[in-house]
Amino acid sequence: MTTATCPLTPEDQIPPYVADDISEVLISSARIQKRVHELGAAISRDYAGKDLLMVGVLRGVLFFMADLLRAVTIPVSVDFMAISRYGPSERTRGVVRFVKDLEEPIEGRHVLFVEDIIDTGFTLGYILKNLRTRHPASLQVCVLLDKPRLRLIDLDIAYQGFEIPDRFVVGYGLDYRQRYRNLPFIAVLKPEVYAS
Repeated sequence: MTTATCPLTPEDQIPPYVADDISEVLISSARIQKRVHELGAAISRDYAGKDLLMVGVLRGVLFFMADLLRAVTIPVSVDFMAISRYGPSERTRGVVRFVKDLEEPIEGRHVLFVEDIIDTGFTLGYILKNLRTRHPASLQVCVLLDKPRLRLIDLDIAYQGFEIPDRFVVGYGLDYRQRYRNLPFIAVLKPEVYAS
């Protein structure tokens, strides 16, 4: 689903404490919630009768995962990983170190990997490769924000929230230097903020 402009509600007003940093609201809180409920309905239908485990990487996915879980109407378990990326050299591109691994076993289970945003796909590809070695019954991906024009590896995405342009976005869990996560919408950060 691509982004489109829509009327902003009072909830989408940019708070004064970040007003100088944000250029625009890209996706309103109402559109996010509507799409999350649509995704939850599709997941509930597709995984009915299956042992579903939703997995996410802390911390950016926290808001999306919480709302998505509430929108799913079938039994579901949840687990989290935490990662640390290595340096940006060609040799280590997309390679991550697992700081916190899963606590739930995934062998023989239907795993839905929930991601906040995908761009090049290197990090996600590395994580999925690791998870496949654990022999889940199935492994699919659900992403809130997708930047397919930046993709450098092929990824099969089963559930997509929004396709967005190549812009630096924050809010709804996404951060820059641990700020802006608590914004209820997806906003575009001004280049001068992250270029400094």
